[in-house]
Amino acid sequence: MPKNIPVMISGVGYYVPKTVVTNDEISTLVDTSDEWIRTRTGIEERHVVSGSENSVFLGVNAANNVLSHTKVNPLDIDLIISATSIPAKAYPSVACEIQTQIGADNAVAFDVTAACSGLIYAMSIAKAYISSGMYKKVLLVMTDANSRFVDWSDRSVCCIFGDGAGAMLLEPSVDGVDDIIEIDLTAMGKLGDYISLEISGKNCPLVKPNEEKPLHIHMAGRDVYKFVMTYLPEKINKTLENAHMLADEIDYFIPHQANLRITDALTERIGFNKERVIENIQKYGNTSAASVPIAMTEAIQEGKIQLPCTAFLTGFGAGMTCGNAIVRLRKGIA
Repeated sequence: MPKNIPVMISGVGYYVPKTVVTNDEISTLVDTSDEWIRTRTGIEERHVVSGSENSVFLGVNAANNVLSHTKVNPLDIDLIISATSIPAKAYPSVACEIQTQIGADNAVAFDVTAACSGLIYAMSIAKAYISSGMYKKVLLVMTDANSRFVDWSDRSVCCIFGDGAGAMLLEPSVDGVDDIIEIDLTAMGKLGDYISLEISGKNCPLVKPNEEKPLHIHMAGRDVYKFVMTYLPEKINKTLENAHMLADEIDYFIPHQANLRITDALTERIGFNKERVIENIQKYGNTSAASVPIAMTEAIQEGKIQLPCTAFLTGFGAGMTCGNAIVRLRKGIA
């Protein structure tokens, strides 16, 4: 079996639900205001699922957008990896449901759960499969519908999250150049309580009952901020070092859209050019695994990212996990 086949990012896309919830509308649910939310998070509005829409619905639309742009036949896809923390069902997997709905009947399909680091984790798996020669066309779908599990009476959480999906198509490089220059992954399970969503269920009626807990996202905001500021700069510098690159050699920095304060502090700490940082949290809030691909694709389509270029992608979230990748983005991928 051939080894070390270079990988190409051949297409990216995204989809967000049509329904928009503004800060002013949030203020009708909890004691907050547009100014309070903007000042602390940078968020002005977010898109949320409505009716029967869910993570599969979002992911299917993002996947179809990529396939339409790249003109790839769904039957030619070998593998679908869905990065999601909010599946529509415990099983079947989101990836299997997407496979069916887009007509990718020949694809292997499975989910990975790495929260807001989902894109980077999924990219690392796809790169390994393609580089080994096991699969050729790999479709990544990052999709989350966090609004379904937000406590809308908790102002520290309900204003933060939005829903959306991003997609990326990877395949063997046509020119021998590897678009995934460097990847670094981290997991720190001992800090898992910082962001959590417990699914307790009920014990068998023949045994001692368990404690049922609210099905809501819990987040310790200060601890998350401390985690990011303590660990992520070191990890970003390690990724740059492993790639033998400096921060000023990166054309664009595309961070997880978690909080504008975090992005600004991180950018300053690392030394990235502020004008080259891609931000769209104002419009979408924190869309978890979908955050980086949405920001990247939208910026390409709007001309904020000029192709070809080199980009630094970083994600961090529940787990606690973080993932960094340095990638080449080619002309025509979005």
